[in-house]
Amino acid sequence: MTETANTELLDQLEAAVEAAKETEKNRPERDPEHIHIAALSELLLGRWAEARRMARVAAAHPDAHKVEGLTHHEQRERTFHTLKMMVDLKAVHRAFPKRLGGQEDHGANVAGFAELVTADPSVQIKAGVQWGLFGAAVMHLGSQEHQDKWLPGIMSLEIPGCFAMTETGHGSDVASIGTTATYDLDTDEFVIHTPFRAAWKDYIGNAAVDGLAAVVFAQLITHGVNHGVHAFYVPLRDPLTKEFLEGIGGEDDGIKGGLNGIDNGRLHFNQVRIPRTNLLNRYGDVDAEGNYTSPISSPGRRFFTMIGTLVQGRVSLDGAAVAASKLALQIAIPYAAQRRQFNATSDIEEEVLLDYQRHQRRLLPLLATTYAASFAHEELLEKFDGVFSGEHDTDEDREDLETLAAALKSLSTWHALDTLQECREACGGAGFLIENRFTSLRADLDIYATFEGDNTILLQLVAKRLLTDYAKEFRNLDFGVLARYAAGQATDLALNKSGLRQVAQFVADTGFVQRSAQALKETETQRALLTDRVQSMVGEVGGALKDAAKLPRSEGAKIFNQHQNELVEAARAQAELLQWEAFTRGLERIEDAKTREIMTWLRDLFGLGLIEKHLAWYLMNGRLSMQRARTVGEYINRLLSRLRPHALDLVEAFGYTQDHLRAPISSGAEQERQDEAADYYRRLRASGDAPVDEKIVLMRQKQEAKRNSR
Repeated sequence: MTETANTELLDQLEAAVEAAKETEKNRPERDPEHIHIAALSELLLGRWAEARRMARVAAAHPDAHKVEGLTHHEQRERTFHTLKMMVDLKAVHRAFPKRLGGQEDHGANVAGFAELVTADPSVQIKAGVQWGLFGAAVMHLGSQEHQDKWLPGIMSLEIPGCFAMTETGHGSDVASIGTTATYDLDTDEFVIHTPFRAAWKDYIGNAAVDGLAAVVFAQLITHGVNHGVHAFYVPLRDPLTKEFLEGIGGEDDGIKGGLNGIDNGRLHFNQVRIPRTNLLNRYGDVDAEGNYTSPISSPGRRFFTMIGTLVQGRVSLDGAAVAASKLALQIAIPYAAQRRQFNATSDIEEEVLLDYQRHQRRLLPLLATTYAASFAHEELLEKFDGVFSGEHDTDEDREDLETLAAALKSLSTWHALDTLQECREACGGAGFLIENRFTSLRADLDIYATFEGDNTILLQLVAKRLLTDYAKEFRNLDFGVLARYAAGQATDLALNKSGLRQVAQFVADTGFVQRSAQALKETETQRALLTDRVQSMVGEVGGALKDAAKLPRSEGAKIFNQHQNELVEAARAQAELLQWEAFTRGLERIEDAKTREIMTWLRDLFGLGLIEKHLAWYLMNGRLSMQRARTVGEYINRLLSRLRPHALDLVEAFGYTQDHLRAPISSGAEQERQDEAADYYRRLRASGDAPVDEKIVLMRQKQEAKRNSR
């Protein structure tokens, strides 16, 4: 792009943002019985609305869009070109230091990047590799000298780079990676080496073609002591020839199941020497004599602090997964409101798909979960910005951020995959066409469940935090308090197991389904049920593991392994509770009464959906009587009927245009076809030339035969 073209494009984007705002202001007066779409849309845009608007305008630009049918080589070239466009639009500088042309606005940076998934997930992820991982590692793990030396080239894309952490033999277990960085006292250099095949850096974005340098994670060894994993800036290729430098080798990962706009590859190092000063030394340094120092004395705490600075990848994936879910539903729900199938209630007109209860059951709970995930993501982004801006940056804040990101990224990425699949199926054969995007988006997002931390491993991290908090509650208590707690637990268990609580609840319900449902839809009832499940699951596992630390390591690990599944399920329950709480807090910010009422129904659908999903647990543990359990599904069905008239408003509030959706079935073409068909049959019936249905002929013949037999 020329400088003139860049300026023109910037002007176009700014004009488009202003035009979008003006459109929102000039919406026609709404029906007071429906959702205030503009206000709800603004609420969803959140604190960083301006960054999201700008990113959406950029994502709507044709040059940013994924083009289906290209070879993976062509996709890579197009993705790299789009990143250059993002640089020209100054869309990648928000998080970087002001002295280097950035804005130091971390929340806006992630909010904007997440929207790029609507254009092309490969663009979003490659941008994340370049600026959210490679650039962020230099910024957060390096010194100001490192920043001033390398960040300008990283920001401008003059230095495309890699984040070389994952190895073929170690993915989520970063502490055990095999690559070494050994300090050579004689030459004042680190020697980067890959000692065996499993230690090759693998699945690394930008490694196959574009990467000129990498932040390489390796075991730092000096004076014969391994100080654990640290990050090193390592040049990879000659900028002119693009050939690997001496001692560096690599392979192309080739075609993947998705995200083929990214040149993933493998890297290995054979005694590669770099200056000692290429150690990104914020949390650990080595002087010319090889002496190691660190501001954090504990090796374990130091490791988790370093890794924690790179949490923005998980925060970004959470946001992108939520955006993809919104996109899918804004395609599938309008289609379901237009597509007709089967004559259920009329002989002359087929039924709209969204009027079928089963179709509502397929899509509307996904819509409720997407709203919950959206509110939760905004809170996660607030926490992230607070930590990285320094406004709220204590050890506890960082630990909370790490836990929240692990919990929410896991749920939202799984939810996105489920949503894309269900929307695909709900749109039938049309959903399977590549032009309607479900299959392509699902393929691209598939990897979201396992990169930046495998979801199951991340939930285990959350579970360990829950156990730590559980243990803290009792660490300083005397024996008498513990005894009373144990007695209380035993009494509670006896009530639940014996069925006494079920009997009491049954009496309270008095057989009236409506009264039971009324209780379940109350905010405090939902909160109590969801919270109790988390606390009970954590308490049960915590009790089982309380003596494991005192046992020999192998025996303790065995006990932990026996309860690993319960741990992960407890963490999932906690993450679901976090989403429900975020949704509930979101309701408080809605000023319009009718909108708040409808959104409360949607929140209830989410909450009761969770209770229905885990109904076996509530029954087995005596938290719900059989009588009340039966009302859960019935009340969900009533909520679906209430929400049906508002489904189109709820997806319109997501705010995506046809330039983002780019699915023919979302364009209104189906409604045009249905209207054409209805008009055809209407005119045919009016003409008197319509053929008679065979069933009618047969019925008339039977009636005639009956009359003749008398």
